[in-house]
Amino acid sequence: MGYHVVDPAGLDPTADHPSDRRSISETVDLTTLAAAVYEIAPGESLARTYHYHEAREELFYVLDGTLRVRTPEETYEVSAGSVFVAEPGSPHLAHVPDDATASARVLGVGAPGYDPAKPYDPDDGHADQPESGE
Repeated sequence: MGYHVVDPAGLDPTADHPSDRRSISETVDLTTLAAAVYEIAPGESLARTYHYHEAREELFYVLDGTLRVRTPEETYEVSAGSVFVAEPGSPHLAHVPDDATASARVLGVGAPGYDPAKPYDPDDGHADQPESGE
């Protein structure tokens, strides 16, 4: 059996990430679930690129602030206390716009734990090269 109590504020931020990302799953060595807490300042995004996953289901629970999520059909505004869900194959880019007055704090959860993000190009509707790190 294994149990963990984790304070995300005490975790090291992920290097070279576009926002302050603290990985819970890497800290406790989860193998089937990805989980991280993000502090996303105005002008920053949650992920490295507009992307989708072939198998991963993702959810973003907004703890504080407002998160915007761009999709091919529309841009969603997700306020504190709400959850955004992206099913496999659904392109998205979660971000806080440049003109926002505050950061957003988000708990991101996805499964399976390893399913590299594939960049999405809205001009051609798909991508051919996977990108690691999501």
